[in-house]
Amino acid sequence: MLLSVNYDLTGCQEQPSPDAAARGDAHRPAASDVRVKPRSGGKRAGARRGSTLIEFTLVMPLLLITMTGMVAFGLALRNELVLTNAVNNGAQLMAFSRGQTTDPCATAYSAISSAAPSLTTGLSVTYTLNGNTYSTNSCAAGAANMVQGANAVVSATYPCALGVFRGSFNCQLGATTTEIIQ
Repeated sequence: MLLSVNYDLTGCQEQPSPDAAARGDAHRPAASDVRVKPRSGGKRAGARRGSTLIEFTLVMPLLLITMTGMVAFGLALRNELVLTNAVNNGAQLMAFSRGQTTDPCATAYSAISSAAPSLTTGLSVTYTLNGNTYSTNSCAAGAANMVQGANAVVSATYPCALGVFRGSFNCQLGATTTEIIQ
């Protein structure tokens, strides 16, 4: 058995309850009497969207320049730290290799290149042993200058380019470490 109920509510109005009359809600308009104002056409909304596009167009290049500058500076700082660490490793190995190597510059350079494999292109290293300077990565004559208590100085430079958006600024990273030969 199926029960079907139909309601016809045309012409019915909501009657305020006695409590509503006591609260002062008796004169509130019925739901059917409330009119909703339609949204205004596209003139105001379109103007807002256009101003947002203009603001984005003005701000985006500045944001891109700032972000690329931060990334370029971060990469240069990373390379500086890697270079400093590599030069420290090379100088320590050179200072401790007295009597154990015939080419102290090659020993130091191999330590530097293994500590900083990403910086070998364009890397320039200078070695100073007991006051004598060698600018090549091989100094067989330098073994005679490995005197205990003397200074072993390793200096390195590496070129860098700070690329910022559409320009590039060249710079030179450098690190120097002095160790006492053991």
